[in-house]
Amino acid sequence: MMITVQDFTGVYAEQPFMQKLRTTAETSKDVRWLDCTKIVGTDCYCDDDAIKEINELIDNAESNSKSESERNIENRGNSTNVPTIHFFDNGNYHYMSKLWTDRVQEPFTLIVFDHHPDMQPPRFGGILSCGGWVKEVLDNNKFIQNVIIIGVKDELVETVREELSQSGESSILEKVTFIRESELSILSSLICSDFVNVLSPNLYISIDKDALSPTYAATNWDQGSLTLDALKNFITTLTAGRKILGIDICGERAHDFEGDEHHTVQEADKLNSELNRELVVFLKKI
Repeated sequence: MMITVQDFTGVYAEQPFMQKLRTTAETSKDVRWLDCTKIVGTDCYCDDDAIKEINELIDNAESNSKSESERNIENRGNSTNVPTIHFFDNGNYHYMSKLWTDRVQEPFTLIVFDHHPDMQPPRFGGILSCGGWVKEVLDNNKFIQNVIIIGVKDELVETVREELSQSGESSILEKVTFIRESELSILSSLICSDFVNVLSPNLYISIDKDALSPTYAATNWDQGSLTLDALKNFITTLTAGRKILGIDICGERAHDFEGDEHHTVQEADKLNSELNRELVVFLKKI
């Protein structure tokens, strides 16, 4: 499984596991480290120039560092995608999931773990944002079949419904299923019911670690109450018998984080480093 790391703020510098990946990227074609720290116009909002620069960076990396397994697949004429894990810094860059799903060329269901719905109507001339990227995918990706958003703060679901109703775009919600934070305890029963029937055979998974309790992650947004074991169990169940097209992970601490009631800076970096390692180990097995 390929791993691509996009470093926007330098926050990975204090995470031993991520620095190990950076070292591995120097010699392995299965890990790519993309330095995005000098790209302007990316924090929370991503303007057109930044999108172009990011896509060019990804294109160059993909052409230069295809893994041996990918080369073998291509040589056999097999177009099956090799699932890739994408890390891209803190939640301000969650819009990267829109750019990565733009590259999908077959029908899929988008599974999002997030404490926020990320479906705000655009407020600045349609510019891509971390708070509205899911809506952008629904509006513009011809392959998207539906979206499942898991762990959303309850009151934000109603806020999004009101905003989309006011903008005359509420019909988009016909393709969206919200699993509120208060419903996480019954999610297992939902998954075992007709819920799974709405899923495409192809899944794209996007994880913002702010869906997790502060026990498991230190992020730059307010956090939910999802446990790591529950996250793993949900992914295992949802992906059974389905093809995974890609897996995104964001939700690091803010680069200027100075500690809070949950973690010191050092505790946050240690916690996030271990979580990223554990997620990679887990995801490689599904």
